[in-house]
Amino acid sequence: MVALTQSLARLGYPELESLSVIAPKYAHALKGADQPCQLPGLTIKQPLREAARKNRRDFERRIGALEYRLGRHDRGNGYVGSDIVVDAAVALPSFDQARNYLNNPKIRAQVLKRILSKLPESGRLVIVGHSLGSVIAADIVRRLPVGLEVAGMVTIGSPLASGVFDVDKLRDTLSEPPTNLAWWVNFWNGADPVAARRGVSSVFPWLIDYRIRTKKVGGAAHAAVDYLANDAVAAAIGYALFGSRSTEVAQVENGLDIPLDATEHFALLALRYAYLMKTRLEGEEKDRFTGALRHVQASVVEDIKKRNSREGRGTPSEIARLAFDFSDLGAEVPEPLPSSHVPKDEAAVLLTVLAAENVIRPFEISFSRKLWQEAMEDLAAEMGLGSQYGADVFMAAKLAQEALSGSRGVNWIKWGALGAGAAAIVVATGGLALAAGPGLAGAAVITSALASFGPGGMIGGLLTAGSLVTAGGGGIAYGLASPGTTAETLVGVVERRLAAAILRQRQHLDPDEGLWAVLVETEIEVRREHERLDEFSDASAPALKELKRKIDAIERALKYLTDHGLEPRIDSPQEDDYPTTAFFKREPWISKQGG
Repeated sequence: MVALTQSLARLGYPELESLSVIAPKYAHALKGADQPCQLPGLTIKQPLREAARKNRRDFERRIGALEYRLGRHDRGNGYVGSDIVVDAAVALPSFDQARNYLNNPKIRAQVLKRILSKLPESGRLVIVGHSLGSVIAADIVRRLPVGLEVAGMVTIGSPLASGVFDVDKLRDTLSEPPTNLAWWVNFWNGADPVAARRGVSSVFPWLIDYRIRTKKVGGAAHAAVDYLANDAVAAAIGYALFGSRSTEVAQVENGLDIPLDATEHFALLALRYAYLMKTRLEGEEKDRFTGALRHVQASVVEDIKKRNSREGRGTPSEIARLAFDFSDLGAEVPEPLPSSHVPKDEAAVLLTVLAAENVIRPFEISFSRKLWQEAMEDLAAEMGLGSQYGADVFMAAKLAQEALSGSRGVNWIKWGALGAGAAAIVVATGGLALAAGPGLAGAAVITSALASFGPGGMIGGLLTAGSLVTAGGGGIAYGLASPGTTAETLVGVVERRLAAAILRQRQHLDPDEGLWAVLVETEIEVRREHERLDEFSDASAPALKELKRKIDAIERALKYLTDHGLEPRIDSPQEDDYPTTAFFKREPWISKQGG
């Protein structure tokens, strides 16, 4: 225990002297059965159906908090023939005790019974198991007294990934996390021959694995003292015993009184929108959404702080106040405050994108359009725009979808339609498509956001989608027409751009006069590509079908603009105008192969 005590002290945790340490002696019991005894039965029953799903969600929430504290899960890949090596090792004389536990039911029953006799009937317990002890820990966790709660289980140098240690079908017994177990983390050393360069999540996928590195090799790398001296192992044990260190030393982080930039403002809007949605939920749905939002808020704040640190920029107080200790499950999650006023013309794009995107990405939870619209109405009211503005956001999106699909009652915009597709446009144009309009962010900001947050994250996804909804010029047209951009992505971009235009009309705002030019330029590029391929390709070629779908979407969007008075205005010529004439005619869809 000396190594563990020193590690805990180094990390700022209290000493172990204040705790009751139970270390049952069972080495003698592993040599042979003194007297026959029954195998202790399973006392912890697995829940069914909805209760089972809730137990799994609660466990994943706790294990997620631990992963946030320790770092990324690493299960390892093992090496070729690792199972054969471990199985052969168990057959050696030096592994008699392990072999006895695995193959002799009487010895196994005796060991488990002896350990259980040393444990209390109720309270909180932290289990630490090394080598064969990790196998026994896994075997006993569902046999503990019902009143005993396992605050955490830490296994080190475990051979559980090897099939020979699947004692009495242990993998089936632990197919789901036991209800009495808060979390389980396993540590493995790449040089440890027993761990065989892998963790145990390959057989128990609900736990997390971490690799540690020591200077020892061979059998010495398997020693418990080296594992317990490791800071990551000590941090997990300390967290289970004492909780988050932030509960003992209050850490107050004050932000700076500086204005929000476009990225920060958009992120706050998204978090507030998600929070307003959360207030409308109940029961299991609210629990899942709250857990997802907790993850997202912690990540957003941390990502913004890291980006600002790299750029030498302080963290605005509105962002700093949202920070909390994610690893502390009892930590209160600060509520995003209502947004300040945004002019109606700038809000058109912001709210159109928010309504269409997934504000709890990477999590995906479906709710009714009605609930999201109510949350949007509240958000718009808070922003000084009026709740009708929020209702119009959803009506505009509905009308845009119906226009592009050619039918009424279509489904709500699919989440993720612009995720990878938006990134593909950025790559195809080298950033040319990201000349975002005013009120959102410029090309440099969007490019920086993608580098800092990635297009798959909530912030990067929102900003990228927003830029594609406002971008003008030939860059966006080229990007949408590019063979690397799918028809689904083009339809998603056009839907959002058309929705923003419809919203502006419903709110009596000046139209986006650049939309028509973008659509026409994109159509020209797509038709040019279609003409090139149609010359020799099969009529049923997938590439031609994709291009046809792109052209259909653009045709429908342009028709809607024309039918509803949203095409560009043409001023009457004056007498002294230079007498030049330009003729533009958009041809109907014609296929050389008779389509």
